[in-house]
Parts: sequence; structure tokens; C-alpha cells
Amino acid sequence: MACVFDAMQHQVAVFARRAEQTRLGGVGQARNSMDRAAYLLLHRLDREGPMGVKALAAGMGIDSSTVTRQVAPLVDSGLVKRTSHPEDGRAVVLQLSPRGSTRLEQVRSSRRALMERLTDGWSESERATFCSLLTRFNTALSTAGLLPR
Repeated sequence: MACVFDAMQHQVAVFARRAEQTRLGGVGQARNSMDRAAYLLLHRLDREGPMGVKALAAGMGIDSSTVTRQVAPLVDSGLVKRTSHPEDGRAVVLQLSPRGSTRLEQVRSSRRALMERLTDGWSESERATFCSLLTRFNTALSTAGLLPR
């Protein structure tokens, strides 16, 4: 059994290095044009709608200060809109701007094309199985309490 775990940890390390090297940026013009942090923040705002910094940080498993630092350039570039909370003017609400939505879709399209290219020759069943197992693995990582905040 140890051999399987050795192989798994090695493959995860190789995957992490290769993913970081290519940033899994996709193909075409959008390739490598959005860093992982920006993509994950925009994706979450797109899927869950407007929210405060604390909610965004909690949902991503990172500190509020990290979210604040990562969101600043997204606001500056017009991808995220920062507004005051309607009930508490001191609180900030973040939401995806129309420009952010367009940009996110460009990056998603590029990354979909990359996934299609990388899994060329795989059956739909193999793709679905890989996605299911990767999702399960990521869920285990996020719920194991092993990752630093």
C-alpha cells in the first residue's frame, strides 16, 4: 500500500509543478493572462454573487487581509466592483463587474480548450472520472484541516 501512496504523492508534486509552470492558462490570446488567485476570486464572485470580504475569505479558506490584497488590483483594473453595504455603510461588498464577467469567460474558454487538448484521446467517461476524483481530492484537502489559512 505504501507504494501507491508514494506514487500518489509524487504525481501530486509533479502535477503541482507543471500546473504552476504553465499556470494551466489555456490556449489562444487568454493563455497565462490571469493568475490563479484572480481566477479563483472572480470565479467565486460569479458563482455566488456579491459578498463581503469576510464571506469571500471564509469561502476560499484564506484570510480577509489576503482577499483584500488580491482584490485591489481586480478593482483597479475594473474586473471587480467595490460598493458599500446597503445596511452598513462601513462594510464593503464585492461583485463581478460586466468587464470582469467578460474577462472571466475568455479565460474559462481558453482553459476549457486546454483541458480538451490535454485529454484528447480520453473517453468522456475517463474525463468525468478524472474530474470526479480530482474534485474529491480537492474537497479532502480543503476539509482535512491540514492547510494553513
